[in-house]
Amino acid sequence: MDKHEVLNEKYDLDSAKYNIDLEDHEIDEEDDSPIEEVRVTISNVDDPNIPYNTFRMWFLGLLWTCIISFVNQFFYLRQTTISIGYSVVALLSLPMGHFMARVLPTRQFNIFGWRFSLNPGPFSVKEHVLIGTMVACNSGTAYAVDIVILQKLWYNSEKPFIAGMFLVLTTQITGFAIAGAIRRFLVRPAHMIWPQNLVTASLFRSLHAIHNEQDNGRMSRMRYFLLVSGGMFVYYWLPGFIFPTIGVISWICWIAPNNIVLAQLTGSNGLGIGTIALDWAAASAYVAPMVTPWFAQINIMIGFVLVAWVIVPIAYYTNLWDSKNFPIVSPYLYLQNGSTYDKSQVLNAQGLLDEAAYQAYGPLRMDSFFALSYGVGFAGLSATIVHVLLYNGREIIERWRSARAENEDIHSRLMRVYPEVPDWWYGLLFAITVVISFVTCVVWDYMPWWALLLALAIALFFVLPVGIVQAVTNQQPGLNIVTEYVIGYMLPGHAIANVTFKTYGYIVNVQALNFVSDLKLGHYMKIPPRTMFMAQLVSAIISCIINLGTATWLINTRPNVCTDDGYPFTCRTTRTFYSASIIWGAIGPQRVFGNKDGALYAPVQWAFLVGAILPLVFWLASKKFPNAYWLKFVHWPVLLSATSNMPPGLPYMYSNGLFLGFIFSFVLRRYRYNWWARYNYLTSAALDTGVAVSGMVIFFAIQSWNGQMPFWWGNPDYNDPDLNAGALDHCYNGGSNFYGQQL
Repeated sequence: MDKHEVLNEKYDLDSAKYNIDLEDHEIDEEDDSPIEEVRVTISNVDDPNIPYNTFRMWFLGLLWTCIISFVNQFFYLRQTTISIGYSVVALLSLPMGHFMARVLPTRQFNIFGWRFSLNPGPFSVKEHVLIGTMVACNSGTAYAVDIVILQKLWYNSEKPFIAGMFLVLTTQITGFAIAGAIRRFLVRPAHMIWPQNLVTASLFRSLHAIHNEQDNGRMSRMRYFLLVSGGMFVYYWLPGFIFPTIGVISWICWIAPNNIVLAQLTGSNGLGIGTIALDWAAASAYVAPMVTPWFAQINIMIGFVLVAWVIVPIAYYTNLWDSKNFPIVSPYLYLQNGSTYDKSQVLNAQGLLDEAAYQAYGPLRMDSFFALSYGVGFAGLSATIVHVLLYNGREIIERWRSARAENEDIHSRLMRVYPEVPDWWYGLLFAITVVISFVTCVVWDYMPWWALLLALAIALFFVLPVGIVQAVTNQQPGLNIVTEYVIGYMLPGHAIANVTFKTYGYIVNVQALNFVSDLKLGHYMKIPPRTMFMAQLVSAIISCIINLGTATWLINTRPNVCTDDGYPFTCRTTRTFYSASIIWGAIGPQRVFGNKDGALYAPVQWAFLVGAILPLVFWLASKKFPNAYWLKFVHWPVLLSATSNMPPGLPYMYSNGLFLGFIFSFVLRRYRYNWWARYNYLTSAALDTGVAVSGMVIFFAIQSWNGQMPFWWGNPDYNDPDLNAGALDHCYNGGSNFYGQQL
């Protein structure tokens, strides 16, 4: 009998003991989640004896944390960004875990009374989830790194490395501490489902599926996952390299490509009416069609059609705010005549606004879609607060009074066996990060101390309402606009203070919800909370150090970094971040949306009031007409906030995503329920994985070596003298202004 047979025999005995314990507690397979999506995806049994806090978990988790933190930060600054995410690491770490389970010694070690083994048995799903969680905490680069880059390259106010380190650590980890305070509201309740976690759980369940499970003649989950992800890996070579036009088929525009109005309405760089995207990466970018609940997608669809296909065309073609001088969809800034706004003309050597130069040069302009998207964001934020107070206020109060007394679902009861993280752990962590934040902001003059308090207050105030919306609808209303807006009024002309305030107010909130989402995944997969806490915290700290170190190395060693001459390190996202620092910080919202210097976009501020009134009207209507059941499904935070990402999001991405959502979340769920229940979330994970792996292979094997696909109709040459032939969608005027000028 070899070592693994012995270990498996031990697991059989442990599992038998566990089944007896389950019988004692009267937990059986009929006891399940009241939420259908959870019931068909998440297992309702658990074995506490499965190894999780192992050497393998820590070794692979920290290894992948280091790799992902470096690679994602490295490519973040490149012209063509690439991000290695959860599904890729889940796939690659699985054979590594199984390999370690085969080769590591199984003997017991005893260190000061602590007995452990480097190889406690077969590689488990709980170890795998913890590895994935350590990576998920840090799959996106640290937001505050952009502040460090701005100071170095644009504002000539470089700070010591330790200052940047404290800034990055506190903005990333303070949210972790806040997550502990809200987990009783957003993790334990059964109806806080966090839809994206269902995809992740389905992925892990498939990767660890038992080979002899009863499939009743159906394809096993593992085989299905491999077939779909493999098929997408092969297919993505078409939109990703060989035939990119297939991802932006603006077929209506091809009827008369020189007709500017038709091109603006139907081109992929315009409003995208009728544009077909045979590219999963584009279609799933903003809607997540297989994950977002259908009622939420209906709200997104209504908001999208009203904003993008009704209000924007009316505003544009009536020449509101001189819109015709600009493209119909654009994230860039202009002068009134349509020429590009040169920010260097209005800033002094310290990067502060020169008011005399600003008056002489002229105010900045933006297209009506861009301005209205800010208004939609304003309305979405106030709608979130009012909606949560009206629809969830009583529940929040009850849960606050007795967080543990409520009826729990099967998953909460199964988690009782694991010791909970003491509240003082989170409280101590919060106190430490806040103290370091004060030192960082005051000593190195990032912003005044009172601004830090206000930023954290905003993050804390919004974390619960935004979290409830995200947990139910898979949509997260962002605080970036409101934080920029508030500090822009209070500290006009201070760009670095503006972006620092935004980072503490916005990213602390985002990080808190990211950590809560991971806690919910741990809840679903029965990961002991204390191990999850340590895995998240350690990986977050390491990731921050690597993110900042990588960025610092690049900006100090690459010539002309973050400029067009520094290709491929052109820092597109960081330059957009810089533009925002000009709009909201150096120039300030008072001159753009307020009442100073004849601010053109002042009416947009009324959106705050509109967003607060709309949920109240529909809530009162639902009380007045209780039989009008559809009123209960009108979700104004989602309806408004989901489309506030345009631009940089493009309308065709929404329309294609919503079409796929109709197929998978409505048609298949209603008419092919058995298939939907078994394969829907798994399909989403498989498609994401295939795209991610294919994109990496294309980049590392070809594009990083300056290889390219020969030009042809499906892969146009942008230097083609025929402008329509050179456009990716063969609809050049989709990105032109009303007069046919490309700006």
